[in-house]
Amino acid sequence: MIEFFTTTGLGIALLILGQILLVVVPLLVALAFLMYADRKIWAAVQMRRGPNVVGAFGLLQSFADFIKYILKEIVYPAGSDRAVFLLAPMISLVMALVAWAVIPFNDGWVLADLNVAILYVMAVSSLEVYGVIMGGWASNSKYPFLGSLRSAAQMISYEVSLGLIIIGIIISTGSMNFGDIVAAQSGNYGLLNWYWLPHFPMLILFFISALAETNRPPFDLPEAESELVAGYQTEYSSTPFLLFMIGELVAVVLMCALVALLFLGGWLSPIPGLPDGILWLLGKMLLVFFVFSMVKAITPRYRYDQLMRIGWKVFLPMSLGWVVLVSFAAKFELFGGAYARWMVGG
Repeated sequence: MIEFFTTTGLGIALLILGQILLVVVPLLVALAFLMYADRKIWAAVQMRRGPNVVGAFGLLQSFADFIKYILKEIVYPAGSDRAVFLLAPMISLVMALVAWAVIPFNDGWVLADLNVAILYVMAVSSLEVYGVIMGGWASNSKYPFLGSLRSAAQMISYEVSLGLIIIGIIISTGSMNFGDIVAAQSGNYGLLNWYWLPHFPMLILFFISALAETNRPPFDLPEAESELVAGYQTEYSSTPFLLFMIGELVAVVLMCALVALLFLGGWLSPIPGLPDGILWLLGKMLLVFFVFSMVKAITPRYRYDQLMRIGWKVFLPMSLGWVVLVSFAAKFELFGGAYARWMVGG
């Protein structure tokens, strides 16, 4: 049996398919409970109960919502391009899932251990913009089209800041492989070795940029009630709308994984002597997701002009300046040998 899976083309294909399902299926199941946790956190902050009827403590509410969306009729706007209309949410979901191919869950636990993993994630994530544009254009309505343009501009604007922030991490490690980046954060001092400390200003910028990149509050302007109804999703219903929603949530969890891998030591234990493992990575991802939810519950929504001004006039100069600072620190040890070696993982 082992020889079949390692030597034959069909066996290799089945093995790869099994590995993909081992990542995708738990991820999709986890999304249901993350959405439940999201709603419970908002409810707690607003002093209300949240989901508490369907299943024990309301745990099955997300699955009930899923069945509701599946059973609803798909409504096509008059004059819409049906092929593009249906293809748009599929692109958004598929691109969000494909990015997980290079995300390691433990040392060596990764579908594709690429040397340019970060470049792959940025490239695939940028393709999600096409799903947004296609969804707005294919709806044959001015409001979804304007919403898609605004959403695309928002995503592209903050991808620039995300890329520059990640460049600082790449300079610190000399690698674009997530495994190497996590390994560079290992040492005898536990969480003090992680990049959240030397790169702390960029951790804050990265988190805020991730909120804007994934259209999360306070930057959910395409979906704001006071703006453009539901933005590019206005004309969507049933399963296509569900695909958009799942794709957006998958992107949020991906950002949680990136924060954990780039700044919080990935699967490394925060306490020296305790074993490393996947549970540490999952715990850090849940911590970041909790902060995502708290931001939605306690912050007011920004105006669109404020959103774009922060991205281009604040975050872009700061992230670019940080790249220059890290480069000089790595090259000339400007802030003393100890600090420079600490920043570059030496």
